[in-house]
Amino acid sequence: MRDLFDKIYKDKGPLGKWAAQAEGYFVFPKLEGPISNRMKFRGKDVITWSINDYLGLANNEEVRKVDAAAAAEYGSAYPMGARMMSGHTSLHEQLQTELAAFVKKEAAYLLNFGYQGMVSTVDALVAKDDIIVYDVDAHACIIDGVRLHMGKRFTYKHNDIESIEKNLQRATKLAEQTGGGILLISEGVFGMRGEQGRLKEIVALKEKYNFRLFVDDAHGFGTLGATGAGAGEEQGVQDQIDVYFATFAKSMASTGAFIAADQEIIDYLKYNLRSQMFAKSLQMQLVVGALKRLDMLRTMPELREKLWENVNALQNGLKKRGFDIGTTQSCVTPVYLKGSIPEAMALVKDLRENHGIFCSIVVYPVIPKGLILLRLIPTASHNLQDVEETLDAFSSIRERLENGTYKRLSAGVQASMEA
Repeated sequence: MRDLFDKIYKDKGPLGKWAAQAEGYFVFPKLEGPISNRMKFRGKDVITWSINDYLGLANNEEVRKVDAAAAAEYGSAYPMGARMMSGHTSLHEQLQTELAAFVKKEAAYLLNFGYQGMVSTVDALVAKDDIIVYDVDAHACIIDGVRLHMGKRFTYKHNDIESIEKNLQRATKLAEQTGGGILLISEGVFGMRGEQGRLKEIVALKEKYNFRLFVDDAHGFGTLGATGAGAGEEQGVQDQIDVYFATFAKSMASTGAFIAADQEIIDYLKYNLRSQMFAKSLQMQLVVGALKRLDMLRTMPELREKLWENVNALQNGLKKRGFDIGTTQSCVTPVYLKGSIPEAMALVKDLRENHGIFCSIVVYPVIPKGLILLRLIPTASHNLQDVEETLDAFSSIRERLENGTYKRLSAGVQASMEA
């Protein structure tokens, strides 16, 4: 019998093994100052492309006043207890009603956290005889929810309609044996690649197959569609999404999330979501703050217009300079480069120290070996000067990557890892 911790001592995991070189700089970095297009990193001013504050509400003066007033009136505890017991208020109900109307659904239900809520919703929607069909590139919260399922689940190739149909056929055959149903899960926008889920084509498959569609629209809510109602509205199929999920952590620049669906579905979920039934209610200052933010989403389309002005300037500028930004159809802007993890570290350090650009770095095992993904999130807080400085910086770092500068600089790191 071995010590439970032996595996921890011997194998730190694909990311953990880089901790000595990466922690505090490449992972767990500390950005300081007001959340905005420019912040401080290790005492230096940097253009910040790593904050999911799409509409620039995080440091909005009106929003901060409402947040402060709510905190002063209610404190950080009220209401105490779970919603079902003692943590329910009329303002929680009001926010749910307004969210449902905004995303064009009959009803909505608040969730304390997006990740926790997604896991619990997947769990509540299916029983052991049911089958889940989901995208292989689904977010970790979806995967963790699927892991709770005691029945069968099938993954389909990312955004591949042929693969979706093939797996629906498998699921249908199995459901006919078990007497269960089928839940298909997609994202409205995939957060790494920026691609929209192929919701319109998925909905069309309902004519041939009997399934329900659950969409995680964390990155689409507030950014896509004529009114900002998300990827379903953008693709003209919002009414065909059976259960709609979005988080407050991006366009709303806050904490919390919600699900929306037909009234009967929401009535069932609110009595069966374990993560909400047995957890403290979303605190009032967040509820009041969310009401203010939602009102701004509804009444200030100029926020979304400014966001897309910056998105288009950045993405078009990158493409004109020959960068590979994949097939993004959203604000998420991935830049794909070729190189090792040590080269990626050298490249990002150059970007931050010498060019004043802070963006997220994604490497193996999140993406295949030999690739570097620099992920940029434009917001309404950015401006065209930010874009131009960033484009110039990216041209510079690409040249140094291709001429071997980063390979030479990273040789010592690579050698230490192989020792």
